[in-house]
Amino acid sequence: MIWALAGISALASVPAGLRWLRVAQREHYLPGEVTRSAARWRRATPLNYVVELAGFAAMLAMILHDVRWSFVVPVIAAVWPIGLSVKGATSPLAWTDRLRRLAVVVGVLLAIGLVLGPLLGEPLAVLLPLYLLYALVDLVMWVLRPYERRSGAKWVERAAAKIRSLDLEIIAITGSYGKTTTKNYVAHLLAGSKRVVASPASFNNRMGLARAVNENLTPGAEVFVAEMGTYGRGEIADLCEWIPPKVAAIVAIGPVHLERFGTVEDIVRAKSEILDRAEVGVICVDHPLLAALARERAATMKIVEVSADAGVVVDGRHLLVPPIGVFAANLAVALGICQALGIDPGGLLPRVADLPTPEHRQSVASGAGGFTIVDDTFNSNPDGARSALATLLRVSTGGKTAVITPGMVELGTVQDEENRSFAAEAARKVDHLVIVGRTNRTALTQGSASGKASVTVVESREEAVDWARAHLGPGDAVLYENDLPDHYP
Repeated sequence: MIWALAGISALASVPAGLRWLRVAQREHYLPGEVTRSAARWRRATPLNYVVELAGFAAMLAMILHDVRWSFVVPVIAAVWPIGLSVKGATSPLAWTDRLRRLAVVVGVLLAIGLVLGPLLGEPLAVLLPLYLLYALVDLVMWVLRPYERRSGAKWVERAAAKIRSLDLEIIAITGSYGKTTTKNYVAHLLAGSKRVVASPASFNNRMGLARAVNENLTPGAEVFVAEMGTYGRGEIADLCEWIPPKVAAIVAIGPVHLERFGTVEDIVRAKSEILDRAEVGVICVDHPLLAALARERAATMKIVEVSADAGVVVDGRHLLVPPIGVFAANLAVALGICQALGIDPGGLLPRVADLPTPEHRQSVASGAGGFTIVDDTFNSNPDGARSALATLLRVSTGGKTAVITPGMVELGTVQDEENRSFAAEAARKVDHLVIVGRTNRTALTQGSASGKASVTVVESREEAVDWARAHLGPGDAVLYENDLPDHYP
């Protein structure tokens, strides 16, 4: 009977493994994130609690009473969590070399349990790794992490050698949000006088930047603009070891990724590593913690302070009120970077008129149904959400207004509070609020309770788009605020 259990468990491990491997890949192979994702799905619906507890109860009944109960566990493992698809639509599995290594090691460990369990007459050895497969995937990622770092070292070394071989002015940009937009602004402003290469898309970690350098930097480049992200202390310091910036900038600080860092102060400490090797720092001082950082670092390095509280201000000089559609803080930092390179930002103001419009960050377009769409689907921070809501109201021409959102994520202890606050503000100002998915459903529903907006709850973005097409028409406007991949509930 135990061999039969092992066979069924082996079959169940295929869909279960594909689910959690996909989550691991989507979460950048960070140990602990698969287990965190499992917790999200557990909280999302009582059904997932019940199903998971049923598996635990079946194992307990097996131990205390009858081994036949054990056959319930692989069935549950094959389908849990309810709602997390095996294949994925917005984030399908990509069989990279790294994923294959992870899959092989996880598979070997599962196979050991599947063989040893029957040999030892111990069904728990078969079932426990399968039941806790998400934790096993995290454990293997933690074990493989040093190897993965070593295996990527050759690409980093190649990129570092290329950087050393070129006469470059390197600009490094970080922040809780706004990095990509600022990078694109800088590249545009400097393109009139220098040959600029910017890291593409959101390639902002170790391997992404190594790839950007190896594939995009060529002789003749004069400026390299590197966007740098981090999930913890030491990562940006490591990047700056081999991409040493002449100018380093911090755009903004907020609770983005707060669940990983713990406190906003820790976020500032991690981001401030970008200043350690730079000649000049550019800091948007509108946040008090960044203002304090600017004062502290001014004692040891040149700091260019910028602000967007009252138009675009660079080192105390008011340059302009940004045009509609231009992000003031990002522009202020970009102009501050130009000043740090010795270029008068005032002379660059004519180039502001045709700054690139960042995709999916408050971009405005017309939908097929004749209504206006504000696309802010690449945003998941409170300041950006409020700004996007203001944009929706500004472009509205008097028709119906709607906000479609799954809420904001990775905000740690303030996530519920921030989603309630945003929903409350939106419900006061717009006609319709459409809540997508289960991740923040409770907080968004609570926040919207006292507003004027009608509230609709849908399970997926596709349903939300169908709602917009059915209920909105010419003269109406809708804001798509954030979009979660399908490994979120």
